[in-house]
Amino acid sequence: MSVSGVNHINIRTLDIAGTARFYTQILGFRYDGPQQVDGFARNWLYDNMGCPIIHLRELAPNSELTGAVDHIALTCGDMVSVLERMRKAGIDFAARNNPTDGIVQVFLTDPNGVALELNFPLA
Repeated sequence: MSVSGVNHINIRTLDIAGTARFYTQILGFRYDGPQQVDGFARNWLYDNMGCPIIHLRELAPNSELTGAVDHIALTCGDMVSVLERMRKAGIDFAARNNPTDGIVQVFLTDPNGVALELNFPLA
């Protein structure tokens, strides 16, 4: 077996609507609302190619967390627009040029405390 890529990311949250709003308004994901499949709510965020990238799952109060994922890195485009949306929304972030990898890295956290690294091509 060989791994060919990341299929999706699952984020557990107490606030699916608020988390979906963050990812759609700030990062431009598409959210079609909860979909019922076999009696289970499915909350998917889609990239601009229509691929499901982030699966939101309700976090039951007092449930156990699932591990030690440090952060999620996303390949992104249109850095100027994304940074402007973050500024307008009052979201704190840090950015640094990484010329070795040819990217600008932008670091922030989502409403659930998930650390995000947005990688934009270095202009």
